[in-house]
Amino acid sequence: MYNLNQKTFLCLAILLGIIGEAKAQYLVQTGLKDSVYSEVLKESREFYVQFPEGFDPESDKKYPVSYILDGENLLPALSVTQKFYSGGFIPDMILIGISNHKNRSRDLTPTLVEPSWEPNGGGASFLKFIGEELIPFIEDKYPVTNYRTLIGHSYGGLFAINTLLNQPSLFENYLAIDPSLDWDDQLMLKQAKEVFSKESLEGKSLYVSLSGQLHMQKPEMTLENVMQDDSEFTLFARSNIAFSDFIRANSETGLDFDWEFFSKDLHGTVPLPSLRNGLISLFEWFQMERVELFNIPETTTEELLELMNYRAEKLEAHFGYPEPPFPEDLITMSGYMSMDRGQMEKAKMFFEQGIQYFPQSANMYDSMADYYELKDDPKTALEFVKKAFAISGSDYHKNRIEELTLMIK
Repeated sequence: MYNLNQKTFLCLAILLGIIGEAKAQYLVQTGLKDSVYSEVLKESREFYVQFPEGFDPESDKKYPVSYILDGENLLPALSVTQKFYSGGFIPDMILIGISNHKNRSRDLTPTLVEPSWEPNGGGASFLKFIGEELIPFIEDKYPVTNYRTLIGHSYGGLFAINTLLNQPSLFENYLAIDPSLDWDDQLMLKQAKEVFSKESLEGKSLYVSLSGQLHMQKPEMTLENVMQDDSEFTLFARSNIAFSDFIRANSETGLDFDWEFFSKDLHGTVPLPSLRNGLISLFEWFQMERVELFNIPETTTEELLELMNYRAEKLEAHFGYPEPPFPEDLITMSGYMSMDRGQMEKAKMFFEQGIQYFPQSANMYDSMADYYELKDDPKTALEFVKKAFAISGSDYHKNRIEELTLMIK
């Protein structure tokens, strides 16, 4: 049996992130390299797969998935963002970095523009590859759900917006970082006007960013006066602003939209802050609310249960499938804190909810056994330890079964 105070402290430490890694950290390549042959493109396409921290390949848990274009360059930044912001701000996700180091302009641009120094206009075929070949391959091989996010920078941002306008059902969220919306005489703005006049984008989310590089030759150009400039040097920025202004003026489509200007960043540096702010914006609904109630002794059991049920319903409404309202560590910690305070009814509620949302967690059954042992009910405690042992098969739970059996005798 764990000492309750020790167990509470351990859960608190994990939650607050104050325990350092027990083993040395080493630099490793981000993402597991994989590939799939495309009949659409008639070539093999590489991609990289990054799992969230704590990923257990033996578990049956599935994760939302984010696809990021130019994955060989941007996946490390996305992975770091997930590491620091997952749990409280964004969900744990499996990250797919799609390689675009070959035929990038061909694949990411929606229409043929001539003259051009490199092939372009193959976006429709690349989108068909993603929708009909890559996504089915990923969903068959890796533990992902059908809740998807698409992220792209520059031409990749152009591709993301083109996907939203032409095949919006493919992804739930779209993150376009400094997108090349000047492409083909502001094609995306023209398409947006057509799409918005006849279709609903209810339930879809778009985040667009713009770097501070407003004029290619005049760094003194500002957001306040750039739209008065009609030169080619500001067409990139003006196209982004015009597109975003149109989206904001047509909110009746139901699209959840956010736009952000990074005045101190260039086109090449803006991906990093855009990934952080963009994901936090897209997943604003995911952020945990009223968690301070867990730490206030006066909060009633009914209030906490209502909060957990509300969040569970909210997550299911967004994801389209059930998800635990809070992390297992937070629920466990809250149960032990309640026991330490002598609030046994509240402790029982937390452990019951933990078992409901994490039915394959041996720790949750073991925690419930601690509750019943503290209630001087070793017989019921034994029942829960047996359930924990059936999952873990560990010597600890085996020994605890023997101890509780002797106590009953």
